[in-house]
Amino acid sequence: MKHIPEHLQTLVGQAVKRIDTPALVIDLDAMDRNIERMARFAQQHGVLWRPHAKLHKSAHIAHLLEHAGACGHCVQKVSEAEALAQGGITNIFISNEVIAQTKLARVAALAKALNAQGGRLALAVDCEEGITRLARALQDAQAGDAAMDVLVEINVGQNRCGAEPGEAALALAQAIAAQPVLRFAGLQAYHGGAQHLRGAEERKTAIEQVLKLVNRTRHEFDRAGLAIPLITGAGTGTMVNEAASGIYGEIQPGSFLFMDADYATNQRDAAQPLFEHALYVKTQVMSLSSDYAVCDAGHKAHAIDSGLPRLHALAPENALRFANGGDEHGVLHPDADAGNHSGWLPALGETLWLIPGHCDPTVNLHDHLIGVRGGRLKGVVERIFTVDGRGALT
Repeated sequence: MKHIPEHLQTLVGQAVKRIDTPALVIDLDAMDRNIERMARFAQQHGVLWRPHAKLHKSAHIAHLLEHAGACGHCVQKVSEAEALAQGGITNIFISNEVIAQTKLARVAALAKALNAQGGRLALAVDCEEGITRLARALQDAQAGDAAMDVLVEINVGQNRCGAEPGEAALALAQAIAAQPVLRFAGLQAYHGGAQHLRGAEERKTAIEQVLKLVNRTRHEFDRAGLAIPLITGAGTGTMVNEAASGIYGEIQPGSFLFMDADYATNQRDAAQPLFEHALYVKTQVMSLSSDYAVCDAGHKAHAIDSGLPRLHALAPENALRFANGGDEHGVLHPDADAGNHSGWLPALGETLWLIPGHCDPTVNLHDHLIGVRGGRLKGVVERIFTVDGRGALT
């Protein structure tokens, strides 16, 4: 796990106001409530939950989730899996395809190491070549007698990775079963694009189409007499639909933990737990003009792929709109549409809190997450989390 510098270690026990800016801050009380609500939701629906660690990229947070009942963790990259494993996480699913032989050698080495600890590494595939290459890598690594779990990813509408549902998916499962070093562990059926459809009915309709493709695939497996051990997928935006389907045995939401400005624009499904914002960029005003203010949190502090951040906890008469100021700056304008008709601006040095547009890549911009207990105004720093998977691109 990554080193925590002394200047951050000394923050523990100190008031929130001591946190320098810009900084990525977790409201631990809100995060804990989000975890509790997710655990209760999964229990009520009789599904496993395997949160996506590409959100937080922290082995420490992964342990907290496991303690609350998570069955394991998803990642998208081999290096993310390695970072979690180094931090003591032993049940990991790389819910993505890995084709390069150099990466597959690392997959094999990690599978061997986790097997020795009684753990589990799983991988998604969507083509026969991927299966052949993985089996060869495991054989070359002499990974032992325990077969590695492999899930067939099917394309359920995002048109990214995934085999065609139905017969093509069955053929891949049969190819996995034919490899002594592999074990067919189920289907990966995740529709990322559906997570951000704004209306609850829109998302429900999208997942209804997903379920048709999954059921078509199940039918082919039934005809062939091959059992599907698990169907997994779902994200924060649609998990109520997959969990209620009776088909999915596991859900993979990640963003529920922190939430972000993009997810806040979704219409909440009445069946979904109320997840709170728990991740903020603390910033302060560094320059003032007559009609705008400048804060010290630019693109290096927050991702903008899902839009610019929003200002948090300002009264309507003090509403501000965040504008693009480049790498190091954010430009804050009075937002008359939201109620700031006086042109009010914060004072020089005043602290503000931003809700990032997209939490996953925002976390990837930071080495550490500062956990605060007791609120952003009167709370204290309780712990520092290392972002162990920061820059884990391979």
